[in-house]
Amino acid sequence: MKRRLLTQLVIAATLGLTSLSVLAQASAAPVKASLRLKWLPQAQFAGFYYAQAKGYYKDAGIDLTINPGGPNLLTENLVATGADTFGLSGGTDSVMGAIDKGLPIVAVGVAHQITPFVFVTRADGPVKSLKDFEGKKVTTWFTGANYVLFGMLANAGVDRAKVDVQPQQVSVTPFVNGEIDVATATWYNELYTIRDRMGAEKLKTFVAEDFGMTFPRDTLIVSKETAQQKPELVKAFLAASIRGWRDAMANPKEAVDIVMKVAPTLNRAHQEYMLTEAYRLMTAGKAKTEGLFYVDDAAIKTAHDFLLENKALPKAVDLKSAFDGSILNSIPKQDRLP
Repeated sequence: MKRRLLTQLVIAATLGLTSLSVLAQASAAPVKASLRLKWLPQAQFAGFYYAQAKGYYKDAGIDLTINPGGPNLLTENLVATGADTFGLSGGTDSVMGAIDKGLPIVAVGVAHQITPFVFVTRADGPVKSLKDFEGKKVTTWFTGANYVLFGMLANAGVDRAKVDVQPQQVSVTPFVNGEIDVATATWYNELYTIRDRMGAEKLKTFVAEDFGMTFPRDTLIVSKETAQQKPELVKAFLAASIRGWRDAMANPKEAVDIVMKVAPTLNRAHQEYMLTEAYRLMTAGKAKTEGLFYVDDAAIKTAHDFLLENKALPKAVDLKSAFDGSILNSIPKQDRLP
């Protein structure tokens, strides 16, 4: 009888401690954190905005602020210095470039599993091959896309010193007006605008995958300190973000509504198209079977080796420390699948 009573007391005490633990967790203030985007608010980032609007980050114990990017902001720098907790950077190539420069960051997820941009020119113009880039005015983003361009040119035996490569403006008007021979365009944004203004039949594109290359982009990064000291925070952020993206695609009209509350002047038709294209890029490749934000080590190594071989990177990067999918993989796979 005494033994039974003792057992009951132990169980009661255990349940009491558990309840106190749950209450402590429930009453604890959410951890303040920020996500720096790679560009201004648009449907390319709909899943993050959806998760924020629906309270998914707060459910995960995170009080998240979403900060927009811009033409003069480098996400890698802001995350490396601690100005932002999380960042959606240019891509695997720009992460490699940043780490080569000594920035203490690590990629914990990759959004776009294939190259999300193309190089576009006029179908009836003088540029028919990469060799024809010589002597032409080419614009691109110097936040990672330039590495892809330089690598493609080197692979084709084109001396990039003979190509007039310049930073690309926000507007595609210079290309539409004929002031630029080749421009860089994402599938979901600039290419949509250029096609709308010129007609798809009047354009020729150079796609990285057509040259046997894939450059995963839109990379989720944190500082090495955050990854090492706060892995549970990173895991909670990733889980809430995946939930946001899955639900955004299940409710695309509502997702675009949420984005347009943040940026009311956006064109709705364009944003609906952008959301569909962005999710297509996110669910390409192994993401279909391994889940959203999958860190494809093989694809990353291929891109790295190509850039290194063609001297777009000055020296090899330690990929194991630069790209770490272990925190993401600790989330059950069924909770990561598209």
